[in-house]
Amino acid sequence: MNRLLTSTTALSLLVMTPVFADMEAANAFLDNEIDGLSVLTREEQEAEMQFFVDAAQPFQGMEIKVVSETITTHEYESQVLAPAFSAITGIQVTHDLIGEGDVVEKLQTQMQSGENIYDAYVNDSDLIGTHWRYQQVRNLTDWMAGEGAEVTLPTLDLPDFIGLKFVTGPDGKLYQLPDQQFANLYWFRYDWFNDEKNKADFKEAYGYDLGVPVNWSAYEDIAEFFTGRDLSHLGVEGEVFGNMDYGKKDPSLGWRYTDAWMSMAGMGDVGEPNGLPVDEWGIRVNENSQPVGSCVARGGATNSPAAVYAVTKAIEWLQKYSPPAAAGMTFSEAGPIPAQGNIAQQMFWYTAFTAATVEPDLPVMNEDGTPKWRMAPSPHGVYWQEGTKIGYQDAGSWTLMESTPVDRAQAAWLYAQFVTSKTVDLKKSAVGLTFIRESTIDSDYFTERAPRLGGLVEFYRSPARVQWSPTGTNVPDYPKLAQLWWQNIGDAMSGAKTPQEALDALCADQERVMERLERAGVQGDLGPVMNEPQDPEVWLSQPGSPKAKLENEEEEPVTVSYDELIQSWQN
Repeated sequence: MNRLLTSTTALSLLVMTPVFADMEAANAFLDNEIDGLSVLTREEQEAEMQFFVDAAQPFQGMEIKVVSETITTHEYESQVLAPAFSAITGIQVTHDLIGEGDVVEKLQTQMQSGENIYDAYVNDSDLIGTHWRYQQVRNLTDWMAGEGAEVTLPTLDLPDFIGLKFVTGPDGKLYQLPDQQFANLYWFRYDWFNDEKNKADFKEAYGYDLGVPVNWSAYEDIAEFFTGRDLSHLGVEGEVFGNMDYGKKDPSLGWRYTDAWMSMAGMGDVGEPNGLPVDEWGIRVNENSQPVGSCVARGGATNSPAAVYAVTKAIEWLQKYSPPAAAGMTFSEAGPIPAQGNIAQQMFWYTAFTAATVEPDLPVMNEDGTPKWRMAPSPHGVYWQEGTKIGYQDAGSWTLMESTPVDRAQAAWLYAQFVTSKTVDLKKSAVGLTFIRESTIDSDYFTERAPRLGGLVEFYRSPARVQWSPTGTNVPDYPKLAQLWWQNIGDAMSGAKTPQEALDALCADQERVMERLERAGVQGDLGPVMNEPQDPEVWLSQPGSPKAKLENEEEEPVTVSYDELIQSWQN
């Protein structure tokens, strides 16, 4: 991706630099690549670079391998930052880019075999419950005070990272370091919503104002209103749809649901960053954070009425209001569709698509470089209540395995800190738009760029963002449990099973895995201790999740003006 290589000359200089740590390469990097795009002064940047030069001395000529999934941010790291780090430090880094599922598979293989496949992984913080229970990754709190002390950047400034809660175990220890984050938000055509004819017609048809939907009832009305609507008065050609989603039986279908769809519906308990004792996977834990059940009969909520409601609505909207091809698409295939110009709104839209959706000449862009679309907080379902998480935030995070030799882990830790340092982070965020630091979000650069990013900066500066979080610590073995979701939800999507039947099978499958973990005792006192099954009514009649079925799952639709919403955040 040549567009990421913002300074070919600089990169050539760095690659040609001899393999030993030196400040000449560091200054070339600061001059040509960073070029002032940092929250630090030049003097402060040079001080950070001097630390890397000095700390790397014991590792001269060492070759290390790290791995991450393939997204724009990591492409920039692999193609630009890794060669720069190698030139500056003399540590030769190979930064591999592979699929997200492949990253988890490699990490799982290293856990099981003890063989050092990679010296560091950028893997999702969704595995925090796995890492905390198996204790096969270095907890960074102890690492930075012990074996990693001499190679820990004095200006790392952990409080500046916005996602530390996501990578902290119930023991209060930090198990990973965030490298990139992106949220799953509501996306809509701001220009269509502000068109006078559309506003008048919607008000006449539904009796309330067209605006950002606060709840699912309003989302559904808007989806119905725009699907098949003639927008030729706005110059829109072709068929228009009120919803976009995907439904192919593929691993990415699992993320569609584990990535907090159920919490958006209101399935889990109140709590930040995740519901307790029942989370957005429907897994219940006891007071010691040990999983005790997934099915309602054991106090879980994976097959509860709220979960059934969540899956039913998603299928209904996919079938009624989405392009016919969407049902056969995967996550990556569906992602670019809204930018093609015929989608009114999307409930489940990842901000990782922002960079690709603000490209010039797209049908969703104005001539002045501002977008015709905006992003906003996701609407919530009828079972949702205040204080419950309402969306997902991906937090790809640096992870050091215990099976990695100390010296290699130290060298890899230097690279992890280099690509997340304050010197580098503003420039990296300008390329990938996946924010991890408060100082970057609050920078003058992003204040100036905000109008061209469709609400991304406003969201990350808002108090709303705390309700978006990754999978929490209730999930005892992410690799084993995650694969169950797409297989079972896929049966509901295809019509092979009803949503209730599919979720009954899913919770039973999850419990079988947790029962095996309990019998094996591989997670010690942190692993599952399953409840005895009871009549589901015992649990449904108690406060909190699992919640009993509502007589009426349609609530009064509510919308809000986008401009007023943004103003309320800024005030």
